[in-house]
Amino acid sequence: MSTALAEAGESPGRRALRRFMRHRLAMFGLIVVTIFVMAAVLAPWIASHDPLETSWSRLRQAPSWTHPFGTDENGRDVLSRVLFGARASLMAGVVAVLGAALIGVPVGLVAGLAKGWVDAVISRISDAMLSIPFLILAIALAAFLGPALENAMLAIAISISPVFVRLARGMALEATGTDWVEAARALGNPPWRIAVLHVLPNILPPLLVQGTLAIAEAIIAEASLSFLGLGQQPPAPSWGSMLNSAQRFIEAAPWLAIFPGLAIFVVVLAFNLLGDGLRDALDPRESR
Repeated sequence: MSTALAEAGESPGRRALRRFMRHRLAMFGLIVVTIFVMAAVLAPWIASHDPLETSWSRLRQAPSWTHPFGTDENGRDVLSRVLFGARASLMAGVVAVLGAALIGVPVGLVAGLAKGWVDAVISRISDAMLSIPFLILAIALAAFLGPALENAMLAIAISISPVFVRLARGMALEATGTDWVEAARALGNPPWRIAVLHVLPNILPPLLVQGTLAIAEAIIAEASLSFLGLGQQPPAPSWGSMLNSAQRFIEAAPWLAIFPGLAIFVVVLAFNLLGDGLRDALDPRESR
């Protein structure tokens, strides 16, 4: 009872923050994501070797004090390449999801508020895109655009955008039936003002949750595209391209696949835990 009374006197923001901080797995995910982000930002200062420096005298050396993650088939330090590869993977995940939100949210709001034939056309296009597996669509678009990290991010953004279209449309349809939107219309507010000032702020929490979970998907997609040669191009480090190179040496040098694969697993798990925590914290129906 005392907890319920305390929550009743809190602002929604403070209540969500308190719930999030009590979510242990979400806090663990936040800590791990922060560590990876800091490692990516500070990679030039904390990496012990140049990620592009080759040496024929240290080919495929096992992990040691000098090279904690070992060296690859060209004598390059694997730890340094994992650190710099985090830049490509995290940037691709964040930029692609931001692009998807910038594409999908306005289109979804237009569909939800305009209704009629506009809603029908947008909904059928998004449904058609969602009927294609996300990764297959991203591979097809990346192959069409050409092999490059920028093209991979654009392909991922376009492939994820239908999810944001559907989410924004559904929330906009739900909001249009509320009294405060009807009051805004009665006062003569144009549709764009209603969308920006009245509908968008109320759908930000689910968009934030969806965006966090989508970053994990985008990181996997970027690694997959780089593995296929459609993302970050060698010799620039990328977790996916490192796995591609490591497949030839699985038995002789397993550390070449273990460390980039483990990095992908841990960061994707962390973003999923973070997204689950945000969903629980921002859910107004959650009373615990």
